[in-house]
Order: sequence, then C-alpha cells, then structure tokens
Amino acid sequence: MAYFPLEELRKIETPYYYYDMSLLRSTLQTVAEQAGKYGFYVHYAIKANPNHKILETVRNYGLGVDCVSGGEIRAALDAGFTGGQIMFAGVGKTDAEIELALDANIKCFNVESVPELENINAIASRMNRMAHVAVRINPDVDAHTHQYITTGLKENKFGIGLDLLDEFVAKALKMKNIDLCGVHFHIGSQICDKEPFEMLCDKVTDVLAAMEKAGALISIVDVGGGLGIDYNDPDANSMADFESYFKLFADRLRLKPGQQLHFEPGRSIVGQCGSLITKVLYVKEGASKKFIIVDAGMNDLMRPALYRAHHKIDNLTSTSAVDDVYDVVGPVCESADCFAADERLPLTERGDLLAIRSAGAYGEAMASCYNCRKLPASIFSDGL
Repeated sequence: MAYFPLEELRKIETPYYYYDMSLLRSTLQTVAEQAGKYGFYVHYAIKANPNHKILETVRNYGLGVDCVSGGEIRAALDAGFTGGQIMFAGVGKTDAEIELALDANIKCFNVESVPELENINAIASRMNRMAHVAVRINPDVDAHTHQYITTGLKENKFGIGLDLLDEFVAKALKMKNIDLCGVHFHIGSQICDKEPFEMLCDKVTDVLAAMEKAGALISIVDVGGGLGIDYNDPDANSMADFESYFKLFADRLRLKPGQQLHFEPGRSIVGQCGSLITKVLYVKEGASKKFIIVDAGMNDLMRPALYRAHHKIDNLTSTSAVDDVYDVVGPVCESADCFAADERLPLTERGDLLAIRSAGAYGEAMASCYNCRKLPASIFSDGL
C-alpha cells in the first residue's frame, strides 16, 4: 500500500508527481529475487519513467536498462549504468543514435528490419566496431490489450515477420561488423492474463529452432515486457505477480546451455509507486453532472486522454462520510482533458488534495507543456 505523508504533501505546490520510494525498493527487491531464482536478466524499460532518481534506484538493485532513443541511452549513462547493461530497441534509430550506442559499447541492438541492419553494419564498419544484434521478431501474438499498446500483431509496425527471418539471418551472417547473437520479442503492454505469454513461449521455441537451422548461434533470448498492474485497486495489489510471471517462462521455455533469458519490464516496476497529486480548484454543478475541476491537466497525465485509461482517484483530505459521483477534469482547453467520468468520491470541496493513483509509469515520462503549462515537479517520499 502506498504511503502518503499528508501534512508534508499539503505544503507543496500542485500539481506534482509523488513517488513512494519504499514501495519502489520493495518492488525492485522482489523482481531481483524472483528473476534471480532462474538466473534471468532484467532490463528496466526507461520509457516508463526516466526520472534520474528512479534510474539510480533501479541500478542499485542490479538491473540493466532497455532504451528506445539516444536520449534514454544518455539518461542511463548519466545514472551510472554501463554500456554492457544497455539494450537498444526502437523501429527508427537515427545514425547519431547508432553512433552513440556503438561508442557506449552497448550490450545489444534490437534490430527491426533489414535496412536498419544494413545501416548499423555500415556505421559500425566506419567506426571499426562490432555491433551485437538481436533480431526483433513480430510473432503475431494477440496480447488482448489496448490497440495503441499492442505491438506483436502482424499489422503492427514493430519487428519483422517470421516469413522474413531467413532473409534477415542470411544477410546478418555475411556482415563483417555484425554479431547476430540474439532474438527479441515484445507483444504489448498491460497484459493481465497468462495466455499471451504462453503463446509467446511457443513462438520463441519455434524461432530458436529456425535460427539454429539457419546457422545463427543465439545467446540472448529477450522476451520483452508487458506485465500489467491493477489500476482499479492499487492498495490491494500494490505489486504485480512477478513470482508467477517468471515461473511461467521458467516452466514453458527450455533454453540450451549458454542461452540467457532477458526481460524488459517497465510499468510493472514503477507504475504503482507514483501518484499525481492535484488540488481541487472548483466543484461545478452542470445540467446533469457534477464536475471536480483540478489544477492538473492532460498535459501532466496523458494516459486517460490518449488511451481512455482509468486511474483510481483518492481524495486525501476529505473527512466526509457521504459520497457523490463526479467527473474529474482538468483546466486544459480540450474536451479530452478528463481524468475520470462518474467517479464516486467523498464529498469534495475547493482546496482538497486528490491523488491520481498508479501514475508512476507513462505519467511524468509523457508530460508536456501544452497550453504553456509548467511541467509537474517530482517529489520523493524519502526526501520529505
């Protein structure tokens, strides 16, 4: 359960992101222990939250990082990660980003097309470097999640289809500056049932057999991330079920000696430790609805507007035993600037503090200055 030091939080100008660092450390400890049972390697997906203090905390638990841009590589290096702890994914890597990654001597590029492979080889040749590469496979597995965060179907832009694998492998094995050492998969995000992961395991087994037949020596098997969290009841389920998650892969996959299994969780590590704290500006009576207008907007937390995502909202300061139904909305000049519709909350009044929960992932990371608004601050429980 997240901890909210209310008297201290009242003193801070809203809106801001508040992180319960005790919960984050407990989550990281669980991840390290459960993955460690099987000798698995875990790389935190920086895109979920690149906050420097969070990255340093992740590093302290022995995790590596998964990056999808040159900026994320720099953030990782600035937080003390070594090149050997960095995996670099992304469908559109620029020449400058590839050069940066080669200079940092990263562990592996997750490569998504033959043209990208050819470009990495050319740049590595010019720099007299060897590029370690995993081919990202699009396994055509339905993750049963929102269409914007499904990545493993054949119509998605990510990875290459199984029908193109032989061509990719044949070309990679002929390139002097490419070490084809891995396979990479990622089927989507916020996956809350085990079936998609079971299907993924079956596809991984098929791909590894095909890679071996084609003459590729695979040492890195990267199954991505995607494990979901409970947005509706974050107090009852403050941590994802990492034990069952890692056990599923341990039971279902049979890797050969020398092959390492890698994971790239993001949301499941940081999602529950963060909340967006916002103050009530007005309670407005509409023709058929009551609106709570807060000082946080869709620029501070984009997920409800972008994905129609629901985040539990707590009124931290109301002492009323009576509740009512409200739409919780922000001040941005967009109709999409709505955090929740028909949300049942204690009677709420101007000045109350609300916590929009489970916002540690893709909250601060996606914030913008739209409407010329300030970026929200970052507040940490161990700094209060």
